[in-house]
Amino acid sequence: MSGNVVIGQSGGPTAVINQSLVGVAETLRGQKGIGRIWGACNAVRGMIEDRFVDLTDIPQDVLDRIANTPSAGLGSSRDKPDADYCAKIFEVLKKKDVQYFFYIGGNDSSDTCRIINELANESGYELRCFHVPKTIDNDLMHNDHTPGFASAAKFVAQAFMGDNLDNRALAGVKINVVMGRHAGFLTAASVMGRRNEEDGPHLVYVPEVAFDEDKFLGKVDATYKKYGRCLIAVSEGIHDEDNVPMAIRLAAEQGHHVERDAHGNIQLSGTGALGDFLSQLVKSKLKISRVRADTFGYMQRSFVGCTSPVDAAEARAVGAAAARHALSGDVDGSLAIQRVNDQPYEVAYKRVELGDVAGKTRTMDVSHIVDGCDIADSFRDYLRPLVGELPVIETFS
Repeated sequence: MSGNVVIGQSGGPTAVINQSLVGVAETLRGQKGIGRIWGACNAVRGMIEDRFVDLTDIPQDVLDRIANTPSAGLGSSRDKPDADYCAKIFEVLKKKDVQYFFYIGGNDSSDTCRIINELANESGYELRCFHVPKTIDNDLMHNDHTPGFASAAKFVAQAFMGDNLDNRALAGVKINVVMGRHAGFLTAASVMGRRNEEDGPHLVYVPEVAFDEDKFLGKVDATYKKYGRCLIAVSEGIHDEDNVPMAIRLAAEQGHHVERDAHGNIQLSGTGALGDFLSQLVKSKLKISRVRADTFGYMQRSFVGCTSPVDAAEARAVGAAAARHALSGDVDGSLAIQRVNDQPYEVAYKRVELGDVAGKTRTMDVSHIVDGCDIADSFRDYLRPLVGELPVIETFS
């Protein structure tokens, strides 16, 4: 099949999303039947506005530098296309004689890819559509882990190592809110730098289990009395037993309101509200004066100098695998990274159906969660080969 190529990057940027972009482009360049290779500026928004970058003849050394640069080199978009929006994209692809479409992103991106694929099939137009996985949340079905997660997890682990030292030097209660609306993988990564039981985070709360205010306060109180301090990791999406996000519940209890984004979702990452609400709860109920909170927000997504080598290599490899599948025949799908061995660590890149990934969310296995407020060693074993070596530190006893 002969024709042009469009590659897009969607959703939140990561430290390695450009690796996947380059993995697709460099694998396709020079292949029989491949014409121009276009990068869509700002994802679907750029497609309907006909804004593209020609990647066909960019020198390899430039592509390599782009691959090693965090964030989305083409720009991204938070648009969530419906059928009408996707129909406009499809018309642009046809006008540009595009026969290969690659979309790098998470759950919503896979759904966009699915809709466009269905439009092409219904109209009898030859278009091979591939979703290339990306998300720091690590929440895509059929994936052992997703490109971007390991680097963000490494950042979170090292940030907590530093904050633990800070909390040790100037004791108090410190709460760090980490990304994770429905899945707690990234928050759980906070335990990777823990050397002993005295090291924080002492408490870890993820969305996979219901959050109980009274139990939380009891655990904070006991930890503070035992160590004279308490470092806490909290997923932004924690909720009560009725599935009400704690950001909403605590806001109501403390007489505040929470913001919503353009899609009606509660603003969790772009605000420090949850951390402030939890801090106020601890101060008022436990009468501890030194209580502080930080919200990591977006900074773990594209932090320079904290990329996991395994993450970078796999992100490029999964992009290349998508390109090879597209060239192999009349197929579409989503690529998944699946672990095939722990010792030595080894993965395979498998094609799965778009409908098996699109719009679905994978969460942490609850076997990794201890007593609703800690993370088991089994999770550290799972994450260790992805994150790699962490800095070695030492303190006075």
